[in-house]
Amino acid sequence: MADVAKELNLLAANLRDQRLQATEATALMKKVMEQIDASVFAFNASDRLKLVNKAGERLLRHPAVRLVGRSAEEAGLSDCLAGEAMRTFEGAFPGASGRWEMRRSTFREGGEPHRLLVLSNLSEALRKEERTAWRRLIRVLGHEVNNSLAPIRSIADSLQRGLDGSSGDPNWRADATEGLAVIASRAEALSRFMEGYARLARLPKPVLAPVEVGALVERAAALERRLDVTVVAGDHRSIQADAGQVEQVLINLLRNAVDASLETNGAVRIGWNPSESATEIWVEDEGPGLGSTDNLFVPFFTTKPGGTGIGLALSRQIAEAHGGALTLANRRERPGCIARLLLPVSPAH
Repeated sequence: MADVAKELNLLAANLRDQRLQATEATALMKKVMEQIDASVFAFNASDRLKLVNKAGERLLRHPAVRLVGRSAEEAGLSDCLAGEAMRTFEGAFPGASGRWEMRRSTFREGGEPHRLLVLSNLSEALRKEERTAWRRLIRVLGHEVNNSLAPIRSIADSLQRGLDGSSGDPNWRADATEGLAVIASRAEALSRFMEGYARLARLPKPVLAPVEVGALVERAAALERRLDVTVVAGDHRSIQADAGQVEQVLINLLRNAVDASLETNGAVRIGWNPSESATEIWVEDEGPGLGSTDNLFVPFFTTKPGGTGIGLALSRQIAEAHGGALTLANRRERPGCIARLLLPVSPAH
């Protein structure tokens, strides 16, 4: 009997510990749910609301005591329990409106199936990103426009003064011709800048078709005539891509690589590495490397005399339109940069 009593006491102690752990875990979960900004709702098998956090109360503008027990339709959430389990949508609720990310999953409690619904408001984050993008764009636009207008204004003033006193100046005609040439040059540069902006804003949706990576790389490398580009061939790979757009990306990357390598009398290589899920096309140069990567993909930012600042921004836009990515970084083993264009493989591959 003593052994039985000992075992019972031990079992009771274990049950107390487990009950305490469960209580503490529940308390922790409630604390976490109260602190997060996302609205969390739990529904039972009859689509009746069983649980809502503070953010959910604010979203529906009702306290939990008035919400728990309501149907999804009464709570205004029935559309969220239908359709895709993960999606974004534009919606309005009593407490907020905007663009939302929705995630829905299932769990069991007391042996019964339940559904968990999480709604995150993306509008504020998107507005912050939009404001940042506008600030960058305005800064670069202002810089570029001022670079063209300042000399035009200065030369126009000089020409006006010269015109007022031109009768006694034998060099007036030559000065006027030179000044007008500078004005025309800056106006043309400003026109090229605006044309580049239009290209970036009007990039068409890629028209996907099977493309052989090796042929695409060889063709882009052959177009660069200032330096012999070494092609490092990888395994045969076909991808679904817009050949014209991807070729433009490779031309831009090779042009940048050659520009950098010509400064140091270095070499340029291009190649590709296929994997099961994606193909990486890389371009290496032996130039001086990057001083900073903060503004690499900011539209219209450039450190090259006469550059438009469009190439890398347009290239990344093309890569992302294909479901891929574009990165540029300094090489580790030696001076220079390496650009990596990641593209998804052909579904039939």
